[in-house]
Amino acid sequence: MPAFSRLVRFLAKDGKTYYGDAILPKGVSDIAKITEARIINGDIFGKHTVTDNVAQVKTLLAPLAVSDVGTVRCLGLNYAKHAGESKMPLPKYPILFYKPVTSLAGPTSPIPVAAIAQEVPGLDYECELVAVIGKPCRDVTTSTALDYVLGYSVGNDVSHREWQLKRGGGQWALGKGFDGWAPWGPGIVSSSIIKDPQTLRISTKLNGTEVQASGTEDMIFGVKETIAFLSQGTTLMPGDVIFTGTPEGVGMGRDPQVWLKDGDEVVVGLEGVGTCTNIVKFAKEKAKL
Repeated sequence: MPAFSRLVRFLAKDGKTYYGDAILPKGVSDIAKITEARIINGDIFGKHTVTDNVAQVKTLLAPLAVSDVGTVRCLGLNYAKHAGESKMPLPKYPILFYKPVTSLAGPTSPIPVAAIAQEVPGLDYECELVAVIGKPCRDVTTSTALDYVLGYSVGNDVSHREWQLKRGGGQWALGKGFDGWAPWGPGIVSSSIIKDPQTLRISTKLNGTEVQASGTEDMIFGVKETIAFLSQGTTLMPGDVIFTGTPEGVGMGRDPQVWLKDGDEVVVGLEGVGTCTNIVKFAKEKAKL
């Protein structure tokens, strides 16, 4: 069990980057609102201590450094109502795809949209519960799967539907793997605090209007089922990040469809964790093809 309660990685006002245990202001549950954290020394996946040294937070960063991330696994069509709005049958097995680690970004980072992703409309949001593996696991059962979870976060599986569904040759990763298209955070809440990840409210706001509002109980494959399935014959390692799918309300499923535009503000939130607030930023250069 980790020593921390709410792991954050942050740029402090002294100019240094630290791992820390978030200090929540009284009456606040959103990690994004913290101003202080206790510095953590040691290996966050192994022996570490939460010190009494308090640092002032300047900027919250992605909860794990890229060097501490193994893989970024993602599930598609993992909420029953989302499968319905997508007019697709419920999957018999979890639908797995990967994002590159370069898609990971911080809870306040801009969402960069390269020229190649501006050619046609289709830019979409997806709020997701993110589970982080804390120790190696292989061939685990659903009854023990959550024992291998370091903690939980919230992320946005930013997607371009044209590249995902029409130009990707049947593979989703191209339309979901651009740089910065997986902002997540604002921290990682220990599994000792979130004991049941299937009882949480999850949401997205677009320019202040709520466009996704659901609960993780609507997952087709819950976190423990997902980890047990993914671990069959495959070792999950500390630092592996799992985006567990999005609920209904995505832009693609709306009538008329709603696509993200330059300057849009997207806020994804998860009960007990907090929010990520990211601004869409279209690149100005032309595609070099």
